[in-house]
Amino acid sequence: MYRVSAMNARKSQPRFERRFYLGVSLVFLVLVFWTFARTFYLKPFFATPALTPLLYVHGVVMSGWVVLFAVQSGLIAAHRVKWHRRVGVFGAGWAVLVVILGSITTVHAATREVRGHSAQAAEFVIVMGLDLLQMLFFAGFVGAAIRLRRRGDYHKRLMLLTLACLLPDALARLPVSFMTDPLILLGMNGWVLACVAIDSWRHRRLHPALGWGGAVFLGAFNLALPLMATPAWIAFASRLVS
Repeated sequence: MYRVSAMNARKSQPRFERRFYLGVSLVFLVLVFWTFARTFYLKPFFATPALTPLLYVHGVVMSGWVVLFAVQSGLIAAHRVKWHRRVGVFGAGWAVLVVILGSITTVHAATREVRGHSAQAAEFVIVMGLDLLQMLFFAGFVGAAIRLRRRGDYHKRLMLLTLACLLPDALARLPVSFMTDPLILLGMNGWVLACVAIDSWRHRRLHPALGWGGAVFLGAFNLALPLMATPAWIAFASRLVS
């Protein structure tokens, strides 16, 4: 009886994981659409400021990664492993575009504000530092996931952490008036810890990919936010882009 129960539990784990990753990807997709609807996806229906060509390309590339993650999760859920691998080759190239466009866009915005002596220049410089850190982790997680692509348990968890790298931008655009940098950080902490907790509870152990990856990621951002808000960082980064 106990052996049968254990076998059933092992069989249910892959099914749960497929549903979990697909569910997370779809929730994230909805969140991104909701938070960027007024300024990007449904922009023609709202009187929001005009976007530059760079911002349009940036939006397409970032949106593409979120859609790609959902597609890849769906292919695994549908047992289309061969197609998952084929699309993954395309996804590796798309990840490069994410890092390039993400970095260029935030540096361009900070440069514009600093050189224009804008009242918001310091805020843009802080955001630039955090965005570049997000892109650094995104590249690291994707690179590690590609390297460990034959170890599915590591690969999928590292890819899951790439969404955490994009989460702050979505949280920052929630249609609420009280959203602040500490609350964005709190939301990112909560999202990562929730994923780690659910995965650990289901498997009765903390997986190294989420354990080490999540710890380093959250540790870096919890240190970076107060550090990049200091006058020393703002002055240093402002000189770099001036």
